[in-house]
Amino acid sequence: MSFTPQINDIRYTLRDIIGFSDVIDSGAFEDLSGDLVDAVLEEAGRFAAEVLGPLNRKGDTHNPTLKGNEVTTSPGWKEAYTKWVEGGWGALPCPPEFGGQGLPLSLSLAVQELWNTAVSAYGIGTLLTQGAVEAIHAFCPDDIKRKYLPKMTTGDWTGTMNLTEPHCGSDLGALRAKAEPRGDGSYLVRGTKIFITYGEHDLTENIIHLVLARIVGAPGGVKGISMFLVPKFLVNDDGSLGERNDVKCVGLEHKLGIHGSPTCTLAFGEDTGAVGWLVGEENRGLACMFKMMNNARLHVGMQGMAIAERATQDALTYAQDRKQGSRPGRHGMVAIIEHPDVRRMLMTMKSMTQAARAICYATAGAIDLSKHHKDENERRKYDAMAWLLTPVAKAFSTDIGVEVASIGIQVHGGMGYIEETGAAQHYRDARITPIYEGTNGIQAIDLAIRKLPLGKGEVVGGFIKELRAITRDVLASNDPAFGCMGDRLSEALEALQDATDWMLRALGEDEEDRALASATPYLRLFGLATGGALLARGALGVSKRMNGKGGDEDAARILLARYFAENHLPETAALCSIVKGGAEVLALATPEQVAL
Repeated sequence: MSFTPQINDIRYTLRDIIGFSDVIDSGAFEDLSGDLVDAVLEEAGRFAAEVLGPLNRKGDTHNPTLKGNEVTTSPGWKEAYTKWVEGGWGALPCPPEFGGQGLPLSLSLAVQELWNTAVSAYGIGTLLTQGAVEAIHAFCPDDIKRKYLPKMTTGDWTGTMNLTEPHCGSDLGALRAKAEPRGDGSYLVRGTKIFITYGEHDLTENIIHLVLARIVGAPGGVKGISMFLVPKFLVNDDGSLGERNDVKCVGLEHKLGIHGSPTCTLAFGEDTGAVGWLVGEENRGLACMFKMMNNARLHVGMQGMAIAERATQDALTYAQDRKQGSRPGRHGMVAIIEHPDVRRMLMTMKSMTQAARAICYATAGAIDLSKHHKDENERRKYDAMAWLLTPVAKAFSTDIGVEVASIGIQVHGGMGYIEETGAAQHYRDARITPIYEGTNGIQAIDLAIRKLPLGKGEVVGGFIKELRAITRDVLASNDPAFGCMGDRLSEALEALQDATDWMLRALGEDEEDRALASATPYLRLFGLATGGALLARGALGVSKRMNGKGGDEDAARILLARYFAENHLPETAALCSIVKGGAEVLALATPEQVAL
């Protein structure tokens, strides 16, 4: 099914929820204005709908193929990518000194949302290249930057990240890839990497791999890992391509979803050794990779939300067209959207999608302000907020993507279980997002163990304080359209504070296992409370702007925030109870008992 670019929802999120005007007013982005933002979004929406949208089904049914070591992408992929490069879309967030436009991450994320809503299997490749550009720009010497970044910025060359190996999964300390110094500043890299998104393809003439490996003689575990830039083709000093490097695609993974994305097994150095260059310092590879990884985690959260948007649009269209059953006072069959339970499902899909969007954009906005706010103290505050929110943006939004896609199948009924409707594809595409770029369990652990203790708990405490300020404004508004939004939000934030205090006490008492056992329900609680508060902030902005004269769309946004507050925020009380009381039974459930 086709989709309608969600420009109004994106514009609303930027304006009323995250206060994108603060980013514009920072003065860090020359010539950036509201009119320019609108122009970028409108043109991106047109490209997404007209060029990318028709590829979604093609990519799902006509997968990339491997012949020898060469991959041919799905029909139409290469032509669309060429137009994407010609449109200058790859350059949006990239450094101006290498041909980029240097626009805010928040705006780049919005454009990426449109690509991923149109066809997520396409969008994931473009965001990885931009993450690789960020890592190379941050950690590589000037000669490497000059050689690689101009072509990567335009999208003429793509980038990948290579972490996982067949035997170690997420346990990177066990990786076996090796790098041997050649004596001229370069290294020979050898090893096998799996699950490499766009690791081989026919879209561009070169692919730049960022590879984790251990220099011969380095310490074991994560402390001995380094990162290397390994191009598919070596690059001459004048920027022209040299000989083929010793990097081969030896397999395409057959996946549940995102079929149009070539996910590869890559063999480095099977013959002479793959020539690469150190990125950053020796044995500091994880620090370098996390520059790219954190970018990817935020964008994967956005990808989950974007698939939820597509699933919601398709379910809404179907519910308006499909006639079944009757309603009191109506003659004949009615569209299924007339039935209360179907409207419940659709409102859940819409409100959860918007809550996830708000969290992702708030994270991007915090990153922008951490770099560009005029006040140093504010920059530090927003940097801490970005660190706090990134695991929530990734995990909550991708969980929502799967849940919303599943509800979309339910709205379609039996037809949702038939591939031709496209509803099943959204579920299959979304299902990878809670897994890659760090499973959502890892994100929950990161939030609980690393992010909550930031500033001895002051970072999360300050964030909850800001959410409470939104609650006070909602309660003070006395807007009857808000219903019980203020009360439900207040209760949710009390639950979040109570659970946070419990988690911090557990960590302070050296009972890390208790915190680990409660990490996943805690992250869900955090996401619901934060999403509810951000939707309420948007409703406040709409209410103020309406001043009693708003249109149907404005009223619908307030109604959606109220629905989320009254139907989903009550879940936080139960989650708080699980956080505080659910850990003990897990301690009793030994691996042997679980296996019985």
